Amino acid sequence: MEALSHSLGQTSSGSGQATPLWPCLAAARHTLALRLPLRLRTTRAELAVGSVSDAHLQALAAWPQWVHLTADAVCLTLGDSPEARTRHWADMNAGLRAQGLIRAWRDEPYGVWDAQGVCHATIERAASRFWGTLTLGAHCNGYVADEHGRPTHLWVAKRSLSKPTDPGRLDNLIGGGVPLGQSPWEALQREAFEEAGLGPEEIAQATPGSVIELHCDIPEGLQREHLHVFDLRLAPGRTPVNQDGEVAWHQCWPVADALAAAAQGQMTVDAALATLDFAVRWELIEPSNPAAKALRSLVKPKKPA
Repeated sequence: MEALSHSLGQTSSGSGQATPLWPCLAAARHTLALRLPLRLRTTRAELAVGSVSDAHLQALAAWPQWVHLTADAVCLTLGDSPEARTRHWADMNAGLRAQGLIRAWRDEPYGVWDAQGVCHATIERAASRFWGTLTLGAHCNGYVADEHGRPTHLWVAKRSLSKPTDPGRLDNLIGGGVPLGQSPWEALQREAFEEAGLGPEEIAQATPGSVIELHCDIPEGLQREHLHVFDLRLAPGRTPVNQDGEVAWHQCWPVADALAAAAQGQMTVDAALATLDFAVRWELIEPSNPAAKALRSLVKPKKPA
């Protein structure tokens, strides 16, 4: 299969002007809302853990015992232990949710991490967007290959219309957030059965791709996420079956059709980035393609061995 470089780099609009494809690339770093850094004060240090929109600063005045505003930061003093911080943060999040400032509540625990990867508290998944804290995601490209191992088809999912985020949009074979207590790999194992009905022995064959860094405005707030991408080869005729009602259908599309859907913005931002990463690593599009070059700026550098 030849690289699909030119057809997936840009397209022509009705006016004859070139319209960039892969809108996920711009969306991954699109920020307009002004935000103040969020700092968590502990007995030992003041840690950078996120940010808060300027538009929401007034709402935080309801908790003067925990929130201290300075000219250049929002500082939280929530206690000396992770348990105390988690408890007080939950009280604030409940109030912010009642005001409609925290949306798409999931009842899923997420960690609040510092730059060294240390967790200092637990908050609701949806609250991470309000506070701009780091989250982790895990997506898997399911593909079918020819006798030479070259991908010929990609499995595409359609999200259920009942999903709290991106309902009805196209997605990867597997995709989801990583809750506290799980690694991206462990989250993938769980999501593999829930979303696609894949057994442990099947998903164990998945291989890691890139880690893509997102920092972008979304309707729920700020998405600051490390998206871990994986690939999984499925045998011809192996059909995924959703188990949790969060996927409307899975369909096996020719690679060119799946890449075109991602390039044209029919997939979620996360899914489109994971699909583009797959295409670049498998040389389905050429390294000189503008989309491939742009993706490289979003990929988290690998740590030296």
